[in-house]
Amino acid sequence: MAQTKPHPRIDYRAAPAEASGLADNSCDLVTVAQALHWFCSDSFYTEVKRVLKPDGVFAAWTYGLLRGEPELDAMVQDFHTNLVGRYWPAERHWVDRGYQGMPFPFKDIATPGFEIRLEWTPADLLAYLRTWSATQRCIKETGSDPCIALGERLRKIWPDPATRRIIIWPIAMRCGSIE
Repeated sequence: MAQTKPHPRIDYRAAPAEASGLADNSCDLVTVAQALHWFCSDSFYTEVKRVLKPDGVFAAWTYGLLRGEPELDAMVQDFHTNLVGRYWPAERHWVDRGYQGMPFPFKDIATPGFEIRLEWTPADLLAYLRTWSATQRCIKETGSDPCIALGERLRKIWPDPATRRIIIWPIAMRCGSIE
């Protein structure tokens, strides 16, 4: 919040998701990016319904497990599931499911497919994997960085550290309106 730039049409505020402090029926759109699995509760959804205008939209999105070339996909899947899998918080399973099946008390609105596409080096990939909460929890609990061993395995399929490869994250989106 300290780094936001003032704008006459933006009212910046920090508040709990269940008690935004916004006026009733004041929002055209409520969004949640990569965090609905933390907010998914009756009190949060009650707050969303309270602040949305009658024709307002609730939109939540998350990105799934990255993909690239098949050998890389297999390594990342193994890392995600077998190396750090037990360190994921329970709520994380909703991300893996693309938020499908979770409580969603809105009338679903169909959305187009989206994806994030970047060109990364092996160092970029390892830096990203170190941002995962499961990786950080693994490091904290074991005292060992699982990305070191993964980096060794990566060198076999990605030997040039300067080579960039396309990495893709599928975006899963749930949008809805008040029923």
